[in-house]
Amino acid sequence: MATPETRTRPTVNSDMGEGIGLHRFGNDPELLQIVDLANVACGFHAGDPDIMSETVAAAVGHDVGIGAHPSLPDQWGFGRRAMVLAPAEVESLLRYQVGALTGFLLQHGAELHHIKPHGSLYGMVAKDPALMEPVAAVAADYGVAVLGMAGTAHESVCAERGVPFVAELYVDLDYTAEGGLIIQRTPHATDPRSAADRVSRALTTGAIEAADGTELPMRFDSVCVHSDAPGAPAVARAVREAIDAHPASVAH
Repeated sequence: MATPETRTRPTVNSDMGEGIGLHRFGNDPELLQIVDLANVACGFHAGDPDIMSETVAAAVGHDVGIGAHPSLPDQWGFGRRAMVLAPAEVESLLRYQVGALTGFLLQHGAELHHIKPHGSLYGMVAKDPALMEPVAAVAADYGVAVLGMAGTAHESVCAERGVPFVAELYVDLDYTAEGGLIIQRTPHATDPRSAADRVSRALTTGAIEAADGTELPMRFDSVCVHSDAPGAPAVARAVREAIDAHPASVAH
């Protein structure tokens, strides 16, 4: 079992701006009162110019750090269907989307805080260092961190390139015994108490329980709560309370 050591208190992050036109799919207004970091959709799985601008403005108003949440070009599948891409294609996708977000950051007097790939792109670059290389390259160009999963290509490639890395813990997705995320096509409700218990256990023991009951070592610097899941604000509040109960430590 991993032993926790004293470190900076973990943050709470959430994916936001996930709508298009008149449709909004998240709980952004409530979550912005709770979270530290917003991962803003950049148009390829969700988000449009107006929503991006509104989301950035709202995050600035709540003093929330703003990151780019670039995706595969798949609005129909909400970015949750894998594609076969070359590293150069991944780089072009990221530069296009991050560049779009920075235009709205400039408009509202904010700076880019981090980059976090969305959905299937997140999983693809976690497994393939060659695909992760352009993610780290774009982050290095902007001088920002990458949010990702500890022990994957997210972390190793960032380390090789000297890019700051923020390891995530998920409370509304289950894990495999190997440490991978079990992605569902549609969001489901999470019990806030279960989410808080996962955070508390990870902070205290450095481990969580995988879907099959396996004890899974877990290092993290930030907890993700998906904004489009039912009851997301209650989950985020429970997570925040669990973190506040351990203000000086995070599992490492």
